[in-house]
Amino acid sequence: MKKRLVVLTGAGISAESGLRTFRDSDGLWEGYNIMDVATPEAWEKNPSLVQQFYNERRKQVLEAKPNVAHQILAQLEEDFEVNIITQNIDDLHERAGSSNITHLHGIITFSQSDKDSNLLYPIKGDLIKMGDFCELGSQLRPHVVWFGEAVPMIETAAAICEEADLFILVGTSLAVYPAAGLLGFVPDHVVKYIVDPKIPAVNRYKNVVKIEKSATSGLKEIYDLLKTNA
Repeated sequence: MKKRLVVLTGAGISAESGLRTFRDSDGLWEGYNIMDVATPEAWEKNPSLVQQFYNERRKQVLEAKPNVAHQILAQLEEDFEVNIITQNIDDLHERAGSSNITHLHGIITFSQSDKDSNLLYPIKGDLIKMGDFCELGSQLRPHVVWFGEAVPMIETAAAICEEADLFILVGTSLAVYPAAGLLGFVPDHVVKYIVDPKIPAVNRYKNVVKIEKSATSGLKEIYDLLKTNA
């Protein structure tokens, strides 16, 4: 039976594909104030602006390609039962060939009803237009968890972490909750590889291996190590 490898990925892994999926230090996201485009209040106030913002992000995602880090995680399925939990809203893990992916914050290539978040629809092309309605007659919005909204997949993700035999955290600063709390669900005895050029605060956890590198460089190192010991 294959060991269960759980991987939590953040913006750092997609950044190497040219996607700036994270908030800049000045509080802007691609020139937009985050509160104007990524909250339920923003949607209520100016849905056209929010729609435009995510249409632009979706176009960027569709033009981007999975990088070596994404591909390494897909290749690890040869030797491990790999479960990826991602904070990213792109589909680069899917396009790299990974099989088991939990999207904590939604996925930008899907739309949802703005009245019932369980009604999901794959987007044809790169646009959601104002006036695109679901069968209930409500406007379609991006299938993205906004600041201030509940994270419906967090309990599923926590359960996955509890069953890990190995754990990798890559490209995340552990600054956004509740995702940042997932490391606490990984059993103490499990080895936890932490990959980022700026290692987040993880000293309170046991069996931590810090790899202060980019996503691609760090995952190459882990891949070689795991293949050697497989």
